[in-house]
Amino acid sequence: MKNEHVLTGLLRKRAEIAGEIEHTHRTLNDLIANLDYIDNAIRIIDPTCDATLTKSKPYPPRMGAFKGEMQRFVLAYLRQAKEPATTLEIAYKVMEGRGLNQNDTRAVIVIRKRVGACLFKLKRRGIVREVPYTGEYKRWEIVPPDRAKQ
Repeated sequence: MKNEHVLTGLLRKRAEIAGEIEHTHRTLNDLIANLDYIDNAIRIIDPTCDATLTKSKPYPPRMGAFKGEMQRFVLAYLRQAKEPATTLEIAYKVMEGRGLNQNDTRAVIVIRKRVGACLFKLKRRGIVREVPYTGEYKRWEIVPPDRAKQ
């Protein structure tokens, strides 16, 4: 077959997604059962209480990135930047790209630390470098290809 390797990859990915769907269904069923247990406990304590009237608490968005996603965001931002960028500037751009709330201070701190870790790994590989700066955050830029580590 001409595209056997492509077909194999697609079948593997399909199996992975199908497994994730099954896992999500099991998780959903467990959550529904747990909610029923809580509702029953509430009814034992106060039979007149209607727990369904309580507003559901929003679930916080997952902040984890897929493998290589953070590096792609960071490098894409540095490539288009007109001047060296701080970790905070890059973090805000990553949050914007992932649809995260930029006003959530804790989320900003987490993403800024992850951007910083990504930049240090890229620095060790000779892909980016720190630019001298007197502010609170380091500034970073991509190393020109002729100066990158071989």
